[in-house]
Amino acid sequence: MIRVKEVAVIDESGKYLGAIPTADALELAKDKGLDLLEVAPNEKPPVCKIIDYGKYKYKQSKKSHDAKKKQKTIQVKEIKLRPKTEEHDYQFKVNHVRRFLTGGDKAKITLIFRGRELVHRHIGEKMLRRIAEDIKDIGSIEQEPKKEGRNLTMILIPNKHIEKQQVVSSAKTSGN
Repeated sequence: MIRVKEVAVIDESGKYLGAIPTADALELAKDKGLDLLEVAPNEKPPVCKIIDYGKYKYKQSKKSHDAKKKQKTIQVKEIKLRPKTEEHDYQFKVNHVRRFLTGGDKAKITLIFRGRELVHRHIGEKMLRRIAEDIKDIGSIEQEPKKEGRNLTMILIPNKHIEKQQVVSSAKTSGN
C-alpha cells in the first residue's frame, strides 16, 4: 500500500537503515518474515518500520484496553421531587443524593410541577437551594437551577476531597 518510490527504513531492532527504494524495503521485510509499516507518512521520505504487524496490533489493543481500565466513568443519577414533598420524604431523597455523591457520581435533582404549582416556582427554587445547602459538605452545584418546561433541574457534583477520601477508604478495605 506504500506508493512512494523511496522510504526511510528502521529495522526491527530500531536501527536506521537509511533511505532505500520501496521495493527493496518490502523485499528486506519479507526476507525477515516481517511486515513493512509506514509510521510517518508525512515525512520526506516517509518513514517505515520493519515489524511483526500482528504483534504491533496486539500491543496497541493492550494499550487502549489499559487506558480504558484506568478511566473513571461518572454517571448522572437522578432524583425526582415535587414542591409539596413532605419532610421525611425530602430527607430520604437527600440521603440518596448523599450516597450518589460519596460514590463519585453526579446527582441531577428534578423538581416536577403540576397544574397551578408552576405559578409558585420560587417554592421549587427554595427547595433546590435547601438541598444544595444540606449537602454542601460533600458536594457543590455544577449547574444552577434551570427551568425546563414544567421541571426545574439542578446538577450537583462531588467535591474533590470527598472523591479522594473514597478512593483511599476503598483501597484500605480492599487491602485487608
